[in-house]
Amino acid sequence: MPGSLAGYRILDLTSVFLGPFATQILGDNGADVIKIEAPEGDITRDIQPARHRGMGTVFLNANRNKRSLVLDLKKTAGRDALLRLVKSADVLVYSVRPEAMERLGLGYEACRAANPKIIYAGALGFRPDGPYSGKAAYDDIIQGLSGLVATQAFTTGEPRYVPSSIVDKIVGVHLVYTITMALLHRERTGEGQHVEVPMLESMVGFNMLEHAAGMLFDPPLGEPGYSRSKTPFRRPFATKDGHVCMLPYTLLHWQNFFRMVGKDDMVDDSRITDPAKRSESVDELYRMVAAAVAEWTTRDLLAALDDADIPAGPVNRLEDLFEDPQLKATGFFRTIDHPTEGRIVLADVPTAFSKSPGGIDRHAPLLGEHSVELLREAGLTDDEIDAMVRNRATVAAGRDE
Repeated sequence: MPGSLAGYRILDLTSVFLGPFATQILGDNGADVIKIEAPEGDITRDIQPARHRGMGTVFLNANRNKRSLVLDLKKTAGRDALLRLVKSADVLVYSVRPEAMERLGLGYEACRAANPKIIYAGALGFRPDGPYSGKAAYDDIIQGLSGLVATQAFTTGEPRYVPSSIVDKIVGVHLVYTITMALLHRERTGEGQHVEVPMLESMVGFNMLEHAAGMLFDPPLGEPGYSRSKTPFRRPFATKDGHVCMLPYTLLHWQNFFRMVGKDDMVDDSRITDPAKRSESVDELYRMVAAAVAEWTTRDLLAALDDADIPAGPVNRLEDLFEDPQLKATGFFRTIDHPTEGRIVLADVPTAFSKSPGGIDRHAPLLGEHSVELLREAGLTDDEIDAMVRNRATVAAGRDE
């Protein structure tokens, strides 16, 4: 069965993590994603480890379900070829600065002239009407600007980056839903449009959902910062032989926990029975939890928490994920055969649809693997394609001179 986005064509002019993650999700759900690469290729092609040059692990992960077309957009033939593809595309998504797109002759008006129904989607660093507009924006920079780095000091004592490209991936998901909403609007009205997804504003909205706290009110009722996240005792709890993640959250959870550890005097204590006091006392309560479980073994504690219906789980290392019983039972990690990279292990499409499920139908492409077939689809003749290869306006795997 085709995915939900089968029949939609996406021109992907993005690189690194944010855009490719977004277009991977679109491709996983059936869209025909055409990855437009410069002759040197996406920079992530050479992030190690890799078996072969240009096919690094990040690239293999983020660029499945795509076809690769190399175009040097600074050359007239490359730009013209892209505009011919725009005519049959549903979405053009880019992650370079809008000014660069204009200089290339590929701004919104130029693309709309080629296809009035195009969804022209830009992943930007910042909203364009502010003083940061046009500045370079990377994950680490936006982590700092959005307050995310500062929140790490709540538990570590100093500002730190989250050890993940978390901004790129979160804003990538914002880009996915923005594109699909624009497609839905077009289905209803027939109108294409220009949409923009700014990294900073997306992350500030994400971060301040709970951390606005007292600053939500005008005048403020207190400081920003979600109390449960601010306590330094919100961390995996140490056992005799490891750590456990657990979250007594509701009144019943807290009562069951204190019964479990033999502290019945806490069952009717107002620090857990009164939700407001529970929020105010979270630091003290987490201290009590830490002390109460310190002499348990990890195995016994997890079993007891499960019996008491208290949310809990082990602290998986990254290598443990491949043996996690839930992920193994659901077949979440899939081994596929890549034509040049051999057997590789990919995370499955996480979402489920009863009528239009997604899937992994294409391996991450070699640089220019599909240049010839895509240029033919755009209406170029073999002579025109050969001329583009000679002029380095394109790179066609197996056809270079």
